[in-house]
Amino acid sequence: MAAIADLQHQLHLAMEATRNGRPRPTSNVFFGVGPITDGTLGEADARLTRFAFEAWLEQTYRKLDDKGRDVGPFTTAEIGRSMHRGYPADKILQHMMREIHRYFEFPKTNKMAVGLGGGHSGFTVCALHLMSAHDPAQQVYVDTLRPESDAAAGGGFFRQSWGTQLIEMQRFAKGGDETRIHFADVEGHIPAPAELLQKGIKIIVGVGHETTGATTYTDADIDNLLAWLDANPDEHHAMLDATSMLGAMPWAQDKVRQVMAKCCLFMPFQKAIGGISGYFVASFTPQALALVERNQKTPSWAIPRQLKIAAPTDPKKPLSGERTVNVGPIYDPEQDKMLGGVINTYSTLAFAETTFGLLRSEATIGDVTAMNRRSVANRAAINEWVAQHPLFALSVKEPERRGAAVTLLRVNDAGITDAGLHNRIIARSKQILAYEGVTHPNGDYEPGLDVARYVNAFPGTPGDYRCWIGGIRQVEDITALLDNLAYAYSRAKVLVLEEELAAQGITFPASATRNANARMDDPERAYKVLIADLVGMTSDAAGKPDASAVRAHIEAKGGAFHVGGFNGADLAKGTIHFFYEPHLSTESDLLEAAGQGQYDALVAAATFIPKECIFPLGGVRIGAGTGNMGSSSWGGGNGIGGGAPLMNTPSFNSRATAQMAMKALLKVLPDLDVATLHARVTQRDFDTGRHLRDFPTEKLEGKTIAILGYGNIGREVAKLAQAFGMKVKIHAREAHRGWIESEGFTYAATAENAAQGADVLSIHTGLGKLDPTTKRFSNQGFVNAAILNALNDGAVLINYDRGEIVDVAALDAALMSGKIRHAAIDADLFTHPETGAASGPMATYLPLLERHATKLELLPHAAADTDHPSRVEGAKQAVDQIFDVIRFRRVTNLVGDLPEGFANAGARTVSGVGKVRAAQLAALDQQAIAEARGQAETMAAIWGALATVTNEGRRAELIERHGAELMKAINGYKALTDKLGLQGPYG
Repeated sequence: MAAIADLQHQLHLAMEATRNGRPRPTSNVFFGVGPITDGTLGEADARLTRFAFEAWLEQTYRKLDDKGRDVGPFTTAEIGRSMHRGYPADKILQHMMREIHRYFEFPKTNKMAVGLGGGHSGFTVCALHLMSAHDPAQQVYVDTLRPESDAAAGGGFFRQSWGTQLIEMQRFAKGGDETRIHFADVEGHIPAPAELLQKGIKIIVGVGHETTGATTYTDADIDNLLAWLDANPDEHHAMLDATSMLGAMPWAQDKVRQVMAKCCLFMPFQKAIGGISGYFVASFTPQALALVERNQKTPSWAIPRQLKIAAPTDPKKPLSGERTVNVGPIYDPEQDKMLGGVINTYSTLAFAETTFGLLRSEATIGDVTAMNRRSVANRAAINEWVAQHPLFALSVKEPERRGAAVTLLRVNDAGITDAGLHNRIIARSKQILAYEGVTHPNGDYEPGLDVARYVNAFPGTPGDYRCWIGGIRQVEDITALLDNLAYAYSRAKVLVLEEELAAQGITFPASATRNANARMDDPERAYKVLIADLVGMTSDAAGKPDASAVRAHIEAKGGAFHVGGFNGADLAKGTIHFFYEPHLSTESDLLEAAGQGQYDALVAAATFIPKECIFPLGGVRIGAGTGNMGSSSWGGGNGIGGGAPLMNTPSFNSRATAQMAMKALLKVLPDLDVATLHARVTQRDFDTGRHLRDFPTEKLEGKTIAILGYGNIGREVAKLAQAFGMKVKIHAREAHRGWIESEGFTYAATAENAAQGADVLSIHTGLGKLDPTTKRFSNQGFVNAAILNALNDGAVLINYDRGEIVDVAALDAALMSGKIRHAAIDADLFTHPETGAASGPMATYLPLLERHATKLELLPHAAADTDHPSRVEGAKQAVDQIFDVIRFRRVTNLVGDLPEGFANAGARTVSGVGKVRAAQLAALDQQAIAEARGQAETMAAIWGALATVTNEGRRAELIERHGAELMKAINGYKALTDKLGLQGPYG
């Protein structure tokens, strides 16, 4: 037993090797025995690929009536429950064989057999048909070790099974002679032609390369093989296991073509490209097929029916009649037809899936030459990685002989000399690589990486891990796999060494789960926060603005709420104190209250904060825009260059602003003169039958609204307008186009395009960035004469954003001409307390009243800031963000730069307003996910069924049976996504 000190030292090294955490995961977890991969990037991609397969199947295989007219598709369900004979099964089989033959570039002269049972069946078919017990001159060379020899003993049954079958065939056959079977001294080696000729070899069986031993033939092996074949093409035959060779032949292209043309190749095809049922294909040269027919004239052994590729020409004489490959389960590429049917029931869907997989690989990777090149690149990447990681070694020492489809790795850990410990670590590492995970002696569970399932090396092979790394994989996935192997080994080493130490009395306390909410504030300090605006817009019992909801929220979080400013009194330590001074408004008042660093942080709404005010831990603006947050602590309103974080609370007033904008619209459209009607009704001066026709109007439905900006408010206005049946055109950055169109809105590339033909224009762009040189905002005057003139005559303008965005002179002209019938403006207005002089963006609109008083509605930027629920909820979130900043140095809704020492916690908005965030999806519980999945799958199933039915009667039956179910699923899904706030763009 190793010394405790040695074990502890190795434990320390292993923990150091993994202290940076888990590596990047692989995109596909299947690196073990086939299918090699379907090329999908995770579970969602795999399901989408399955849908793509079903759509391809329906498009490719069609039902035809008795006149050959298309009457709809065959579906996956129909093919899955149908027979494997007739149409479309025969066509599906033919297509698969054609695509395999074409993609892997088998020559037209070589025909290809297909049958059930996987690679061993393919080997057996070739052996049973090509070998003969009656031909003393037929010597056979097998490129693997003789079974039960000392060298082969470590390989176990599987490695020796190939040679065993050939020996037993000769041993138990009448006239057989097992001395005709010659074995290699080295796995996967092809001797020089002269040696093969000297032994009289007529058949070479190639099974000692690639799959189990992670080797491939070298150029010298291939040269030897081809030279021997060329020496006597009619009598020399090679049957090679191509399970791993297809798409992973690392030789010159000319040699690849010769191998494909001159050798018989067998393979379990579901491993080569993916599939749901085991079957083999085997290609035969014309000379090999001629040998099959000669051998069948004097059979050496009985061949099971399901393995026969030479069938009787006369079905009435299965015993005595002539047998030929021309009616066997063989594909003839020159005729593009199956010469006979496949014996036994095969999976038609598996064959279709293979064809789809080949076409998909060709579309994403390229032809087989490209796949071969990727295999070589992957092999080179492994060589390079191992060279940089001395802990690992490649089991195949000769670089040229290393496989391009399979790699075999072993661990050389100088610190672990005991074979038992080594094997335990390897076994445990595979649990970490897969999904099982491991439990440490202290009870801590370490979840599995789930990056590589079943990477076992075959018993007896000199390696610890065996992985399929062929050209269907990207090289990035190969390096990710290797990084995870290294990590998993070290983590498994930690576990096993802990177990060893525990057995010797060393205990390991349960580790505290790393707490992302570890407090970073000073318990000996009292933190002070200034609230410089109202946090409640309705009045309390005393007639004052009600701040009770926010006060209760602060106190529930462990904070303290003080009415009035900080006066120097002692404060409770370890507490965040909020000082409520909503009356502060002038620059002098604010400087006196916060110009000397009296407060650590700030919550404000509309009050302008001078740059000289100091808040070293940051500030939050209740609302979206931060132009009023002028403190130099965070670098002014853009939040750039300061040492404290600037934050906002976007989306809380978005719906309030949008609703107020719609209220402004509804005052003039539909343009029913309700005031006159009300007056005449109250005066009993109206008869509905005689007078109603004098008040024609038009509904909003069908009219067009142009919205500039696709932020939180712009999108909410769009949703409300859409609910009224309006046509919605939105101009925003090109990056938003896909999301805009996904919600049923029309995207406009320019503001003029949006305004063209619109009846309403609503502005929600924000002022944009401030140019430090010109002191102008980027969107100042953005809505100009060209945009206004593009509107329909008599249009309505709503600017509930910033007053400066509209060119007031252009608006004046549009009101004068009648292009604009009504304009509703909501902008800041400030009046001098003594002179009454107006300032702020609204001041430029006031002169228009002289000419257009009846066409204007002017508000003092009150649409959103006067909404009590919005202000309260926004203030609560601002409080939460201040707590996060002070306690955890965690910044939510960052504006501008993230100062050093703080962590960005991302964005947070009101559910359903603005972008859907990853955190929202991550927070969904399993019940909500299961409900969404069930409804989505119901919709997909019924829509899919309707898409495949062309017969009106059948479609009516489907609708009768499932129509109510479909509509309930649609309604339920929409209601659920509304409830969860899962609508709109993703960010």
